[in-house]
Parts: sequence; structure tokens; C-alpha cells
Amino acid sequence: MSSPPIAPTDFRRVMGAVPTTVTVVTIVDDAGVDRAMTVGAFCSLSLDPPLVLVCIGDDATIADAMRSVTHFGVSVLAADQVALSQRFAHTTARTFDGLPHHRAPTGMLLLDGAAAHLECRVARRHPGGDHTIVVGEVINATDAALAPLLHHRGAYGRLAL
Repeated sequence: MSSPPIAPTDFRRVMGAVPTTVTVVTIVDDAGVDRAMTVGAFCSLSLDPPLVLVCIGDDATIADAMRSVTHFGVSVLAADQVALSQRFAHTTARTFDGLPHHRAPTGMLLLDGAAAHLECRVARRHPGGDHTIVVGEVINATDAALAPLLHHRGAYGRLAL
């Protein structure tokens, strides 16, 4: 006997108890335009080969462009970068004007001051409900001695180091 599925509001509340790192995923679309969005569904997948996964909502502003790119960048935001998280969470605020950033060897734009940066080659894409799971092979990664920005129960937080 199967149970009815959990209500979306209940699922969101329960999953809010799981702290996540806050990342900004960057791509260069087919027109050569830098695009970005804040993503909470990001994690490591494999050490050998080095793989990560990021989940992009099918209705996200970069969803269509993400279907055709070959590379993406990830800036794991530092605890003091709440404003960047909020900026790239809004569908209308996508410019990098005035933001400290640099170009990675893959051409991806990465945000300065982040706790970590990863450059990835798209290895696979899988449907996942109302998201697409994008598996990236990590081709370059760096980190800084900075605490990451966390999201927990609808609020930002930080690790006590």
C-alpha cells in the first residue's frame, strides 16, 4: 500500500532543515552573454573522476541556456556575500556591472571573494522532476580560507570556524 505524496509545502519546510551552501552558477550563453543565478542545490558527486552536480529549475532564467552550454562556473559564496546571493536570486538582476570578478581559463566568469571556485565541463544532464540535474566534471578548483555562506530554514547563516 503506497502513501500519498508529501505536500510541496511540507516537503519545502522539512528540506529547509537541511543547511545548504549558497552558490552562484555562471555560464556564457550561445550569444556570448554572461549569465548567472543563485543555486542552493549543489554538491560533490564523485572523487574519481571529480564530479559535482547542480540542479537548475526548469523555469529558471538560465534553464534554456544551460541546456546547450558545455561549461559552467561555480562561485561558492563566502559568509559576507549575502548581497550577491540576493542579487542573483532575482530574475531581473543579472548584470555583473560593478562586481569584482575574474575570467577563468574556461572563459567562465567567477565572483571575487568567494570561499571556493570551480570550473566544470558538462558531463551529463538528467531530468529530475521540475529540475534538470547537471553533472559537471571539475577541471579546475580553488578555495580560500573563508567561511561559506549557508542557507537554513529560509535564512542565511555562517559556520563558526
